[in-house]
Amino acid sequence: MTGVEDRPGLGIGLRILSGVLFTGMLVCIKAVSDAVPVGQSVFFRSLFALLPIMVFLMVRREFPGGLATRRPLGHALRSGLGAAAMFASFAAVALLPVAEATLLAQLTPVFMVVGGVLLLGERFSFYRAGAVALALAGMAVLVLPGLDPRSGGGQMTGYLLGALSALLTAGALLTVRRISRTETAASIAFYFILVSALAGLATLPWGWATLTPAEFGLLVLSGLFGGAAHIAMTLALRYAEASRLAPFEYIALVWPVLADWLLFGLPVSSGFVLALPLMLSGVGLAALEGRRFKRPLQR
Repeated sequence: MTGVEDRPGLGIGLRILSGVLFTGMLVCIKAVSDAVPVGQSVFFRSLFALLPIMVFLMVRREFPGGLATRRPLGHALRSGLGAAAMFASFAAVALLPVAEATLLAQLTPVFMVVGGVLLLGERFSFYRAGAVALALAGMAVLVLPGLDPRSGGGQMTGYLLGALSALLTAGALLTVRRISRTETAASIAFYFILVSALAGLATLPWGWATLTPAEFGLLVLSGLFGGAAHIAMTLALRYAEASRLAPFEYIALVWPVLADWLLFGLPVSSGFVLALPLMLSGVGLAALEGRRFKRPLQR
């Protein structure tokens, strides 16, 4: 049994919905980024993401029974890496257009390919080499204009933070791959969000902003969007294989481009347009590699 119900149409629809919701979350974070510190944003995003996720777990009758764990240290490592990735991601989106920050997040599966070789002893194949080469080429095309002193130092910092977030996310997901043999999806999601909220709360002594009603509302929405996006992605993977969903990463990048243009008045950069096919081709090769190893395991 693979754990996937063969309803690809529903899975694809949920994957597209998750892209819209993730974009909504980042738009909310970017809208308050000038006034609200990153740690405060992480706290509110995580706190209010717990609401839809707990309701979802209750509907599935996985709360609180599904939170039992036999690997607390594994959860601590996964949650710590995930929380650090969230800090880096929110700091990046404050400095970059939403579309570019989202594109950098697509490096995650490519970093997972490298991590699988270095940490898990997996074979370095043609697919892996091609995925890494294409992703690095796309990264170079996107980042090189930021090296121009006239473009401002914040842009380059944003690129580095975005890449760091993707690297930390890859580490978190590789940890998930190890602990999911004994741990439920409910416990993995719950403890990650809980640790992220506590990490955000720990920044309170460094000073938080006094929120206006509009800022508070946007932070609440960021949490609700983030929690709902996680649920939609989880269900998408339940109804369709990841390799079948991979092509819809292109559609997931349409929403950030529209958000930048319509909400923030930011045009699409030439670097983004050139980097997009290169980086997503790398993601596609990484997905083919995963599919290639999945078939023998199923047999």
